[in-house]
Amino acid sequence: MDKELYKPIEEKMKKTINVLKDNLAGIRAGRANPAILDKLTIDYYGAPTPIQQIATVSVPEARVILIQPWEAKLLKDIEKEIQKSDIGINPNNDGKVIRLVFPALTEERRKELTKQAKKEGEESKVAIRSIRRDSIENMKAKKKSAEITEDDLKDAEKDIQNLTDRYIADIDKIIEAKDKEIMEV
Repeated sequence: MDKELYKPIEEKMKKTINVLKDNLAGIRAGRANPAILDKLTIDYYGAPTPIQQIATVSVPEARVILIQPWEAKLLKDIEKEIQKSDIGINPNNDGKVIRLVFPALTEERRKELTKQAKKEGEESKVAIRSIRRDSIENMKAKKKSAEITEDDLKDAEKDIQNLTDRYIADIDKIIEAKDKEIMEV
């Protein structure tokens, strides 16, 4: 079988892994991570603009994110957007910068966050299995239309399953690393 046949399948699986990583970046662990701001946008001259594109975002201390907008008038908008979001941190606005101070996570909150991370992992696994199912159905359709042989179909099913197993294992490693990050005190 031509390995080029599997490229689109692997691309879809890689995209699923990337989406998982992006989603997990938004789950805050005990330390400050500017990635929690990635999904927040501000109306900037009529266009929804990510905070990182209209302000300097830095982490001066382990539990503090500093947001310094390039235009002072954006402070209020950024502050409102953070308050509306589900990150659960109250912004401190001193008129020049916004500080997000991350409190230490309680044991209960850590458990909630690990549960949320595991849920994201499960959703990614479901997506990977769905890609596998669709790919195998596609191969069976090719077999039916005589584009490939029975042996080719068996090989393809085995190869697609191996790809699936590899990406599922990757998801498990990513979730395990995120759990470890969340549980660190």
